Amino acid sequence: MSLKVTWEEYNTLVEKLAYAVHESGYHFNQIICIARGGLRVGDVLSRIYEKPLAILSTHSYTAEGGTVRGQLVIAEHMTMTKPRLGERVLLVDDMVDSGHTLEAVYKELPNRFPHVSELRTAVLWWKACSVFKPDYYVQYLPDNPWIHQPFEVYDNLGPDGLKERLSGRAS
Repeated sequence: MSLKVTWEEYNTLVEKLAYAVHESGYHFNQIICIARGGLRVGDVLSRIYEKPLAILSTHSYTAEGGTVRGQLVIAEHMTMTKPRLGERVLLVDDMVDSGHTLEAVYKELPNRFPHVSELRTAVLWWKACSVFKPDYYVQYLPDNPWIHQPFEVYDNLGPDGLKERLSGRAS
């Protein structure tokens, strides 16, 4: 089973997530997105809320075209524009699939940044198979479908494929 998501649907989900966080009354002063999946979500939420965005890279899906989970690696450093991470953090990603990445980052952040006083999580999709429940989510997926996101077209495109793709379009 799979779920194919268009750009319009994706953008609407991000907006619904932003509104759900707003409706909850959570007042945060920092957004951290988990790269790569959470980059777009974090960017939009950072713009809507006018809060600083920090980027934490992780990597676990490596084998068979990025569909098999391997050992989780959390980057040693985080990219941010402020000299100090905020105390009340909204940690965002696109989905919580197995839940292992979000759970590991959720546990690791207070160890690396002991001044963080509150940490909540937000995702577009929460799958039933996850070991971690996010604080905020837009869609709960009881059947654990593979989600085909609109930007996946770029995963195996490469520069030569891009040239071919662009040449096939009218100017």
